[in-house]
Formats: sequence, C-alpha cells, structure tokens
Amino acid sequence: MRALTIDAHGGTEQVRFREDLAEPALPGPGEVRLRMRAVALNRLDLWTVGGLPGVTITPPWVLGADGVGTIDEIEGEGHGLAVGDRVVINPGISCRRCEWCLKGEHSLCVRFGLLGEHHPGSFAESVVLPVSNVLKVDERVPDDIAAAFTLATLTAWRMCVTRAQVQAGEDVLIWGIGGGVAQAALRICKQRGARVWVTSSDPAKLEQAAAMGADVCLNHASEDVGRVVRERTQKRGVDVVIESVGEKTWNASLQALTRGGRLVTCGGTSGPTLQMDVRRLFWYQWSLMGSTMGNDAEFAAVTAELNAGRLWPTVDAVYPLAEGRAAFERMARGEQFGKLVLRVNDG
Repeated sequence: MRALTIDAHGGTEQVRFREDLAEPALPGPGEVRLRMRAVALNRLDLWTVGGLPGVTITPPWVLGADGVGTIDEIEGEGHGLAVGDRVVINPGISCRRCEWCLKGEHSLCVRFGLLGEHHPGSFAESVVLPVSNVLKVDERVPDDIAAAFTLATLTAWRMCVTRAQVQAGEDVLIWGIGGGVAQAALRICKQRGARVWVTSSDPAKLEQAAAMGADVCLNHASEDVGRVVRERTQKRGVDVVIESVGEKTWNASLQALTRGGRLVTCGGTSGPTLQMDVRRLFWYQWSLMGSTMGNDAEFAAVTAELNAGRLWPTVDAVYPLAEGRAAFERMARGEQFGKLVLRVNDG
C-alpha cells in the first residue's frame, strides 16, 4: 500500500512516501475500509510531524486527517451505507460509550482522538475507521473539494454556530485568513449575516479574503488590530472573536472584544500560555470558550452544506501523493491560501 509517513518527529524532511505498507484489516463490526481518492493537509499534520506533547507514534506512522474515498468493505451494520459509496471522513474518533458520547458530545469523549495524530491517518491508499465517522457525499462534489472540507469546516461550524452562536448583524473578527478554519469561519459567518473582519500579514491574502466577502481586512503585521477595531467601532468592539493563534494575539483579541462579547478558540499556533487580567473578564462579562472538532449532528450538518454546494473550501494546490513532502513544505512556509490537496487514486 502507498502512504505518506514519518518514522520520527522533526522537520518536513521526515515526511516519506512509501509503497510497501500492509493494507489495514477490518478489526470487527462497525468498521469500514475506504479506498482513498484524495486527502488534504491541515496545520495539525505539520504539528504531528514536529511532535506534540503526549502523542506517541509507531513507525511507519501514516499522516493525515481529512479525505474522500470509496467504501471498499463494511463489517457489520452499514448504517445506510454500502460498498461503492463515496464518502467524506470525520477525523475525530470517539468511544461511543462514555457519558459525553451518550449525550451526543462526541468531541468531548474521554478517549477522543484524531486520525493522523492519535490513530493512523488518511494519507494512504486504504484507511479503516468506524462507520459512524463517514457520510455519503454527492458525486457532483469534486474530489479535491470533498477531501479538503471536513476538519476545517466542522471545526469552524462548532466555533461559529454551536459555541459563539453568531447572529445576523453582529461583528466577527477572524485571525489569520490564509488558513482553512479561518476561511470556513468567514463563509459560515457571512452565510449567517454577520459583518466579518479578517487579518493576515500578507496583502495578497487580504485581497483574496475581500473577494470572498470579508467586510474589513486588516494587516496584523503593520496594524494594531485591537486598537484599530476599537477606533472603527467607536470603542464598542466586535461581538465575536475567532481565535487560533494564542499567545501572540490574545491581548489584541480581548482589546477588540465588546462588553458581553464571545471569544472562541481552537488552537494556539504561537504558543499555549496566556496571561490576562481577570478583572476585565468579569467586569466586561466576556464568554471565553474552547472548541474542538464537532459531534455527529454537526458532522451531518456540514456534510449537508457540502452536498448542497455551500461552504466549499478554496483549494490552493493539488499534488500527487508521492509529492506530499512538497505540500508540507509549502504549508511550513505559509505560502498557501486555502487547502493543499493530495491526489491518491482517481476512482
């Protein structure tokens, strides 16, 4: 089996294309094996290559979370799916038995893990995962769009719809618009009728964001985002901040946030440790929320959007699986606008 793997943590030089891996077997009922057609990179994959605290890999470790494939085999109940169906992947694996799973909050599962990080990933010709983690995708949706869709859109949906509950007429600030989650958040918030502010350090990415519908584009390399937001809103601030940067942007995010505002974070790309004055938190009555992936209902909701032709991601470039390291290098340099896709099989 062909796959994109690492044997050890480090830089992108660790990413290796292999053609000699054994095809995964179905371990038991409730599992499905996919023949992958296309897969897509996420920032998570770059972090996995570099190494994450508490995460141990077994070489050769298959990378990747997102993807679209065709069902090759089903063990047990197929939940309305059949061999030959084309499906997208929900990369979040839960136990289905703990109190959180039984409440329908699968991303709060005590054993929750992600493909490519805690479980062997999707960057391979064949992938095995629970049948509950795949949903059928309309054949009119191109492979590159389907492959690049789920992780970023599901993450953004939970952040914007479930957690922040963005409403029409509200102002939303989204950091780092070059990334997949940020772009999905922009699409979702515009669909819900919000006024969206975005940031980037790259003028070309800001131009592309404006073409996508962003209302205000700020260069965070040359502008004090928190101060500019307060100036342009007559000191009011924005209703919602969508965060994924952490240490570097945290204070500016709070400065930009209105009284009673909501901040939702799904990452800390600039560092995990935050400092703040707790008096501001209770005085301004902010809601600070974490968010990770999504549950079954949210997965079904975003897949319905995909099949309806809405919230489709921007694809920056498509590479053959064998050239996957080049895609990782492009991401590491921060050159992409949107998703990087790897083509595995054509059918």
